[in-house]
Amino acid sequence: MEKQSEGITYRKANDRMEIVRYRNWTKSYAPHTHTSHLTLGYVEEGKIRLIVNDQSRICEKGDSFRIPPDTLHEINAVDGKPYSMIVLCILTEPEKTDMDLQEIRTALLEQPENLYLIQEMAKDAHISPYYMIRRFRKAFGLTPHQFQIQCRVRKAQKLLEEEKSISRVTYDAGFSDQSHLDRCFHKLVGLTPAQYRDAAREESQQSAGKNLANK
Repeated sequence: MEKQSEGITYRKANDRMEIVRYRNWTKSYAPHTHTSHLTLGYVEEGKIRLIVNDQSRICEKGDSFRIPPDTLHEINAVDGKPYSMIVLCILTEPEKTDMDLQEIRTALLEQPENLYLIQEMAKDAHISPYYMIRRFRKAFGLTPHQFQIQCRVRKAQKLLEEEKSISRVTYDAGFSDQSHLDRCFHKLVGLTPAQYRDAAREESQQSAGKNLANK
């Protein structure tokens, strides 16, 4: 599946691999993780500032980079100048960790829209809320709240690909209102929900046309 909009192309090679290509892109991405995904990147033009676990480096044309699964990182345009790069995200087997934390992580992944207070998580993990936050961030790169918001955005992407209305996506993904969805979605994906949905629709139509032509 391939979705194109504003210089970004998303292409799912299969259920375990996604290719993202940025062309003359100037947007930066706030700290986030790729859950159970190994990320491999190659800068085609320009340069980016890559920050992984608070370690910063400049990647220029011809440079490649590797980001392990569940690792906190951010990508910034340098001096606001455009860059082009290709990124490969590969699904991996999750590393074994504390069983209680793993169950909480799974609950947030599968049903991110549900209200799951930190006090409830701490009780389920048999530790205090303070240590719950510290241990979760150490294991998965984000606090439980940050991780849940990220999972809600990922669910919103899937719902938009199914051509659900934005108002329905807002509710089903667990956002308080559409402006909340817009802010979180754009921060993580680099597109608005409407732009992402339109790109998904265009790709779906193109794929349907190619399938008919091949028959």
